Parts: sequence; C-alpha cells; structure tokens
Amino acid sequence: MPMKTPRILFALLLGLALHLPVQAADLSIGLAADVSSLDPHYLNVAPNIAIASHFFDTLVTVDADSKLAPGLAESWKAINATTWEFKLRRGIKFSDGSELTTEDVVFSLNRPATLTNSPGPFTPFTKIISGKQAVDAHTLRLTTSQPYGPLPLDLSSIFIVSKKAAENASSEDFNSGKALVGSGPYTLLRFKRGESIEMARNALWWGYRDGRATQWDKVTFRLLPADGPRLAALLAGQVDAIEGAPAADLPRLKADARFHLEQRISWRTLFLQLDQYRDKSPFITDANGKALEKNPLKDARVRLALSKAIHRQALTERTLEGLGVPAANVVSPGILGHVAARKVEAYDPDGARQLLQEAGYADGFSLTLHGPNNRYINDDQILQTVAQFWSRIGVKTKVETMPLSVYFGRLRKADFSIGLLGWGSLAGDFALKNLVATPNAAEGWGAWNWGQYSNPKVDQLLHESLASVDDGKRRKLAEQTATAALGDTALIPLHHQIATWAMKKGLRATPRLDEFTFAWQFRPE
Repeated sequence: MPMKTPRILFALLLGLALHLPVQAADLSIGLAADVSSLDPHYLNVAPNIAIASHFFDTLVTVDADSKLAPGLAESWKAINATTWEFKLRRGIKFSDGSELTTEDVVFSLNRPATLTNSPGPFTPFTKIISGKQAVDAHTLRLTTSQPYGPLPLDLSSIFIVSKKAAENASSEDFNSGKALVGSGPYTLLRFKRGESIEMARNALWWGYRDGRATQWDKVTFRLLPADGPRLAALLAGQVDAIEGAPAADLPRLKADARFHLEQRISWRTLFLQLDQYRDKSPFITDANGKALEKNPLKDARVRLALSKAIHRQALTERTLEGLGVPAANVVSPGILGHVAARKVEAYDPDGARQLLQEAGYADGFSLTLHGPNNRYINDDQILQTVAQFWSRIGVKTKVETMPLSVYFGRLRKADFSIGLLGWGSLAGDFALKNLVATPNAAEGWGAWNWGQYSNPKVDQLLHESLASVDDGKRRKLAEQTATAALGDTALIPLHHQIATWAMKKGLRATPRLDEFTFAWQFRPE
C-alpha cells in the first residue's frame, strides 16, 4: 500500500498539469507594416521605431498611456531654462556584457546628425542640444541653445547604442546584426528583409529585474502589411497575434471563441497636408486639364472649403467601419495641446461651394489626392471617400495610392499637391513643430512640413510654448498654437484612429496609446 502513494500522487499531479495553461517560450506576431532598417537612427517612422525598441533603450521611456517614465535615466530635472541633468541607472549592460555609460549616450545623441543619407532623420530631436557634458559615468548634463521644455520628450525618441559597436558602423551593419548591440530586452537572431525579424531574450536587460515583462525566449515578427495574409496567418495558427486586425473581419473575430481582441483609441491622427508654397501645384488643373496659373491651396478659403466638404462621421462609421473618431485636433484627447473646445468641422457642402465661389473657383478645379495603400486602417478607401466628397462640391478629384516605402520618399520631396499622413505625438506643440512650423533645417523645425505652410503667429506661439519648462503655462500656449494653426486650416484633420490587436485565446496584451506592438507586453492569460 505505501508503494502506491507516490504513483497516485504522480497521477494526480499529471492530471492537474494537463488542465493548467502552459506558458509558451516562443511568441510570433504579424506586423501591419514593413520594417526597412534596424538602424535605430536611420528612418524616423513608427514601424522601425517599434522594432528598435526591442533591441535598444532610451533615456526616457513612454508607458502604455503615453506618459513619460524613467528609462535608462532613473531621474531628470531642469537645472535652469537651458540646462537639464539626467541620472543614469547603474549596472546597465549592453547585450555584449559591456557597461553602458554617459559616453555611449553622448555618442548616440551625436550620431543622427552623421547619417546624411537618412530619408527620415532623427535630427529634429537633437538639433536643440548645444552642449553635452558627461559629469561622471552616470550623470549627464545637456544644454539647449534656447529655453526648451520638451527635451525629455525628445529624448524618448533617441535610442542609445554602444559606441564601441556603432562608431564606424553603417546602417547595413545593424541589419546584419554586426553593430546591433543594445541594452534592450532582445537580441537579433535574423533579419529577413520583407519577411521576418527573429530575436532572442536578452537575459541582461534591466527591465527583467522586477518582473515587469514577460520573458519570451524567442520572438518572431512576421512582416505582413496586407490585411488578407496577416489575418490568414492568425486563423491558420502561423502567428499567435496580429496588429492592425482588419476592420471588416472584427465581427467574425469577436464571435470566434478561439481569439481575443484588444482595442484602444490611439494617439495617431490622420490628416491631409496641402501644398501651400508653390504658385503652380503639380497635380492641380482646371476642369479641362490645363494647369492653373495660381495654386488654390494657398487660399485659406479653399482649404476651409475642402475641410467643410468632408463628412467625418460617415467616414469613420462607414469607411473605417467604426475604427476611428472624427478629429478636430492634431493630437488625441488627453494629450497636451489637445483643444477640447474645438468642434469637429461640420459637414457643410453648401458652405464649401460658397467659399470656393468667394475665392474665385465657382467652376471648381481638378486635383489628384495621394496616399499610401498599406499603412493606415483602410487608407486607400479613406482617400476614395474624401475624393467623392470633394467631387460633390465641384473639385473633381482622382486618387493615386502606392506602398508606404515609395509614398514617404515622394511625400518628403514634395511631389504631391495633397497627401494623407498619420501622426502620433505626446504633445501638440511638438507635433506642430514638425508639421506646420516654417521649415528651418538648422533648428530642426518643419521637418515634415513638406507643404511649407508658414504663419509667423503660429511660429511665435510655438517658440513660446516649447520654451516653457512650466507644464501649466506650456499647456495653455500649446492650445493657443493649435487654435491658431487649425483656425487657418494649416492642415485638414480627419480622424483619430482606433487600434486593434487580435490574438489567440490564452494570450493577453496591454493596448498602447501609441499603437506600438511590444513583445514583452504580451502575456499568457
């Protein structure tokens, strides 16, 4: 009899184990956008940034609610209006075992300016820094060329690399893994361009110390920009989760007990940028196809007419199938600089026609609307919907879309008359500095203002807002800036996007306001 007890106990334990969820050592995720480079300073676009966050850390990080939080710097403070001090965590190791010091931080802050071939530079985040002083191995002082409040926010976008590994490295050295030495939660196993990114857990990552993150042994990101293949991969069990779950398939996924959804209104606002500097815009003609002698988009009445012609409620409910909220601001609710008092532009086609008549375009004109076809939720359909609204007020509109990899390059070169763009930011003044400030490469202003909108009043308010280290004062100034810029229809806000992640039963994830998909925030149920 005594001999049977261990066997009975074993059987009971085995039976119990068979009913317990097993924590998978591996995780696979389908991404909704391509990743063009693993060099964290090469191209400032969200897909690249999200992946870089798995290999590298920043001084200041951002939590799921888009609040600033300690990263490599455990604390920071403004000593005066132009001097900030950052205290680095001690004992931070790079993936090769070497210690991270202020020398690596200074090198990383200098590196973006050396990448002169960058199609989307990170220099707008570093231009303001005029001095860098390593007080000791763990204390850094940064001096700005003028009073500047959002420096900690800027530094949440600059990844810290190993000086030793990256000093003479090319961007391709990062893609191959040769220079990819970071202090982040994962290390690179393999990068198959256009296909997948495989990574392994970095046991040296400081974030694992307090158990805040799930320690997946291996993570595979599959690059699946097209909705159909990405959904098919989830349904077939080829991936455990996907970002950007297709809008048309959400009812089906919600009804399927095999899957679970996470959703959140994101920080990403979609809007239209307009050519406001050329006398003749390349894709605008009269009704007969003849180039117009003057660019109608330089007239604020025309810009407002185009905005009034868009039925945003219909756009979000039908075209986006509920995955959007009509926008009157450049940043989402709750973010500094969001003006709650601003109302969404009312759908007013008659008022739009009246404005066109006042501006001298009673007979309308023709234009081509450009945008990506694989970046935002139903982006090509959004453009087609806007084109229909504009055609109804006499602005005959064609649509031309292209892959994101092609579109962003052409947008930055100002190849279009009107283009669709999505932007996410933790502060309204910070976003407007990039999107509507008079372009100034020396100061890093207007880096994405390809339409070259320019308004001295907006520039002045931006300078005052960004110079303030008083949060309350800065918030008021940021709202005044947004009111001035949007009141002039510097750009045309459309909607705030709702982000959706779909995953197999047994998984949970923390949906982030910034839409980033981070492997360590997925966890077994």
